[in-house]
Amino acid sequence: GPKSVPGKRKMSLKRALVGCKRVIDYAVKVRVAPDGLGVVTQGVKHSMNPFDEIAVEEAIRLKENKKLDEVVVVSCGPKECSETIKTALAMGADRGIHVLVEGPEYEKLQPLAVAKIFAKLATEEDASLVVLGKQAIDDDANQTTQMLAGMLDWPQATFASEVELSADAASMKIVREIDGGLETIKVSVPAVISADLRLNEPRFATLPNIMKAKKKKVDQKSPADLGVDIAPRIEVLEVSDPPVRQAGIIVESVDELVDKLKNEAKVL
Repeated sequence: GPKSVPGKRKMSLKRALVGCKRVIDYAVKVRVAPDGLGVVTQGVKHSMNPFDEIAVEEAIRLKENKKLDEVVVVSCGPKECSETIKTALAMGADRGIHVLVEGPEYEKLQPLAVAKIFAKLATEEDASLVVLGKQAIDDDANQTTQMLAGMLDWPQATFASEVELSADAASMKIVREIDGGLETIKVSVPAVISADLRLNEPRFATLPNIMKAKKKKVDQKSPADLGVDIAPRIEVLEVSDPPVRQAGIIVESVDELVDKLKNEAKVL
């Protein structure tokens, strides 16, 4: 092969692992299951978690800009997750890993277990970067990135709205969305990043890329293959609909408003 020139270090990251969770589609009206312990998923449209689409897009852009060599997408869940992986491959990811979790085990799959799976895969795959959506729109947990960074002992950059790899590929500059505005931080690589809404606008897969995706490799593994215990650590006691908002009233005067705020709402 070609001789490597001393001092000419390759200025790109080797591999990124990117999460692509299958969730109930954002446009669907979610219904509580009859047992009150979850939501109805049977016969309901599912798609890739929107924040994960943004994570996949960002990794693909890093690759297109020669900042990253390979994008590997990971989904944990039932056989239908292979469709979610195919979507990511059609967008431009290189290969997929499907961690098969089914039935009651899947219904009780929690962020801690997913973080453990990603930690093991990041090590096995020798990843330099993990990119996840900041949260999934089903459980809204916003925990996996933080737990994963803790397990790997890697820096974390959460709620990223801008990602920039340094010229020597040794660190990243991240702009974060925080309550008071924006925060810019520098993290060394390897690192874990979570994607916020304004990071990018994900592309749609084109027909040629959908055809190409069919030939891309998807490995199937189980948590047991990875030596990961996915038993839940939290028990769900009840899932309920939010309370229905009561109709408002129209008051005739400021005095009446003050009276009602004071004596009925008891806020004054």
